[in-house]
Amino acid sequence: MKVLEKLNLSIVWSYFEDICQVPRQSKKEEKIIQFLLDFGGNNNLETKKDKIGNVLISKPATAGKENLKTVVLQSHIDMVCESNEGTNHNFDTDPIQPVIDGEWVKAKGTTLGADDGIGIAAQMAILTATDINHGRIECLFTVDEETGLTGAFALQPGFFEGKILINLDSEDEGELFIGCAGGIDTLATFEYEQEKVPENHVGIKIRVTGLNGGHSGDEIDKGLGNSIKLLNRFLWNSCDKFDIRIAEFDGGKARNAIPREAFAHITVHTAEKAELIKYFNDYASTVKSELAITEPKLELIIEDTDLPDFVIDEDAQFALLNSLYACPHGVYAMSREIEGLVETSTNLASIKFIKENQIFITTSQRSSVDSAKNNIASKVESVFRLAGAKVKHGDGYPGWRPNTNSDIMKITEKSYEKLFGVKPVVRAIHAGLECGLFLEKYPYLDMISFGPTIKGAHTPEEKINIETTVKFWDLLIDVLKNIPSN
Repeated sequence: MKVLEKLNLSIVWSYFEDICQVPRQSKKEEKIIQFLLDFGGNNNLETKKDKIGNVLISKPATAGKENLKTVVLQSHIDMVCESNEGTNHNFDTDPIQPVIDGEWVKAKGTTLGADDGIGIAAQMAILTATDINHGRIECLFTVDEETGLTGAFALQPGFFEGKILINLDSEDEGELFIGCAGGIDTLATFEYEQEKVPENHVGIKIRVTGLNGGHSGDEIDKGLGNSIKLLNRFLWNSCDKFDIRIAEFDGGKARNAIPREAFAHITVHTAEKAELIKYFNDYASTVKSELAITEPKLELIIEDTDLPDFVIDEDAQFALLNSLYACPHGVYAMSREIEGLVETSTNLASIKFIKENQIFITTSQRSSVDSAKNNIASKVESVFRLAGAKVKHGDGYPGWRPNTNSDIMKITEKSYEKLFGVKPVVRAIHAGLECGLFLEKYPYLDMISFGPTIKGAHTPEEKINIETTVKFWDLLIDVLKNIPSN
């Protein structure tokens, strides 16, 4: 028996639980694509797939509603795959295990994938509903939103016909989004030489765990800890006090997530080991105090381990630690137009030793102002170039400029106030949505984005609020009933 079927709105939750059974890691969406194609075919709905893997399933208007404008409902089918340390989960094969926790649904030890699985579930429920009045509906399911917006980039003009698009990828119930930030990745690569472990050295492993992590757009202004920054701060300061050498430094997983965990494998001279441990414990106490409010579960651990096979050369170690320290992370500028909106930010996302002589660092920048986005990306680039790294940028994606005269915004505002007795907040979001790319291909689109409340997206703490999911559904149905005629 399904865990979530006991909840109100069982049709949506049932589809969501079905989706949880299908692996859908970014860039590995073959199974969820086939799942949707089979769903469309089994329900005798017009279904097609483009070359990149985007799926469109269309439903005719209900009787008497044929004159209403066609609406495109859109979600992305991939999910960020993160698990807690010690959780044995294979995202290529294992299903997500949803559980009910009071007012929330979350997963056992992993990301839940409500971002954007709940959007997919809502689309499926509408496509099979027989008791909802609506015009023609086109449900667009895009691939690889989380790691590069690949599906939105590759979307071709003419794939869908609708001129109104409702994006179902927002995470704050009661807020309607009519704009979003653009983004770009800045990637740095260091090269190093392998050297023998110095004589009279012992192996040490250092771990930073227990951080909240979070979405690098929505939560960049929350004062959350960055595991790479915290670990690097200790290593940078230690280099002036002790004879330490680095063998490995690993942290972060997703480009659009604030890194939650990091570890380093280092060596230290035997005579300095005890003093290094004391210094580490003092440091751990300091940063726990600094982050006591935002990161109460922060853990910093130091322990003995085997000697590594090699350490990186001292010049590379110097360049790496200094550049990570200097690399900006967090809010860079606030909007002058919309109070409380982050305009520009940057996220130091991950560091990986990827080959025998290479270290790969991923950062991502966001801004609602394209020139500011490029400026902060150049600043990050300059830091790593000064340290001797090779730097390149991703293709980037545009923002979505707010349209305060939007018809679908006014319809949605009216529906929300009628249903719930309060006015919704209409605003832009610092996170990246696919809407900016849709607008490049379909410049006539009238768009809005809304969804239920989701907390901890992109982390194993991800959870979706049950009550707001019902409100999300009720709002979506009422908006569809009030779409104007052609």
